[in-house]
Amino acid sequence: MKKTTKLLTGALALLLVSAIFVAADHIDAPSSTATTSDIADFFAFEPSEGSDNTVFAVDLQSDVLPELPFGSFDEDVLTEINIDLDGDLIEDRVIQAIARDGRMYFFGPASPAQTGLSSQVLTDSPLGDVEISDATPVVETTASGVSLFAGPRQDPFFFDFFQFNAVISPELDSAVGGFLPSDEATDTFDGANTLSIIIEIPNSLLGSPTATNPLGLTVYKTWVTTNRKQ
Repeated sequence: MKKTTKLLTGALALLLVSAIFVAADHIDAPSSTATTSDIADFFAFEPSEGSDNTVFAVDLQSDVLPELPFGSFDEDVLTEINIDLDGDLIEDRVIQAIARDGRMYFFGPASPAQTGLSSQVLTDSPLGDVEISDATPVVETTASGVSLFAGPRQDPFFFDFFQFNAVISPELDSAVGGFLPSDEATDTFDGANTLSIIIEIPNSLLGSPTATNPLGLTVYKTWVTTNRKQ
């Protein structure tokens, strides 16, 4: 299956079979149906200017309307943050996250067992784990200074979904005048949740960044994939 990708310029008691995971397709067309492996958003940033840490935040698609439950992490889906350190757009380090019995387990950063469309859980490189949050956020910080979170977070984008559909549907008269000004528009997804996996990690564990963004800042080349157990 096609790889689902978003781009941006102590021992554990957990026992995991070293299963092969094959990447799943992303909801990238109106006819696609959202799945538990759908990547909604991916963010990578410094938590503050000049910080020696990097934050990675992955939002997985869930029920998009506020009145619907936010669902749960799929235990057959491996989420993988990929980091390219030499500019060849092939992952040199990966951070993995997978849910088991109400907790999210993290592995890496480490060299992947294989690159490309398939992945294996790096059970020999445990990073830490955290209880999957519900109403109360839970953050776990490891001895190596890595902070971990997994659970529902409010959708980060303001989007007037119904007015957007009206604008792109010329047969509807409701779109006269185009998009509404911000004080009249409705945030359709206000109160809706995504399922988020967030990790703040010292750069010293990742390796040295080699890319430069349009602002002239040195950054990591990084992207995220989801992989479904086969």
